[in-house]
Amino acid sequence: MLKLEAFPVGPLGCNCALLWDPETGEGLVVDPGGEGARIRRRVEELGFQVKALLHTHAHFDHVGATKELQDLWQCPAYLHPDDDFLIARLDEQTGMFGMPSIVPPDMAALGAGDRFGALATLHTPGHTPGSCCFHGAIELGPVLLAGDTLFRRGVGRTDLWGGDWDQLEASIQGQLYGLQDGTLVIPGHGPATTIGEERAENPFVRG
Repeated sequence: MLKLEAFPVGPLGCNCALLWDPETGEGLVVDPGGEGARIRRRVEELGFQVKALLHTHAHFDHVGATKELQDLWQCPAYLHPDDDFLIARLDEQTGMFGMPSIVPPDMAALGAGDRFGALATLHTPGHTPGSCCFHGAIELGPVLLAGDTLFRRGVGRTDLWGGDWDQLEASIQGQLYGLQDGTLVIPGHGPATTIGEERAENPFVRG
């Protein structure tokens, strides 16, 4: 059964998630947004081999350490192709926020329904055209790595490149709110929540 550890990285506090199977010694890193050396050290402390880097979307604060770790571990990095245009515009993204440039990573195509062991990919456009969430079972129970689609009492902004409110609302109501109430939600930023809490209490999108 997969174990999970998540912690904020980078200047905007992107929640980077580590998921690994102690029995196989293999695992995944989701949204390595920055502080590559810190992520590497924690993976080494936990003692697993990274098989892939997964990305919920391609805003700069979610891909900041991807190229560094991709080169280090010689593993594929996955992104929905609808967000490829954001990789091509990384300099524009970082410049808008006054952040240093990021070396563009090499991304493999991620598709709806793609599975990585116990994790399944949900394509949830709205925050960006290629935004995805990862849903599956871990040691603690069902989990959703929601990226910037759903937050605790919040949702992702739709006023940046390719954002669309109607798509975001449809993604949350049509895909995420149909999950079990007790599903642990690890958002792209900020504290964890559950699907049941957000369906009942989220002021932006109610179930």
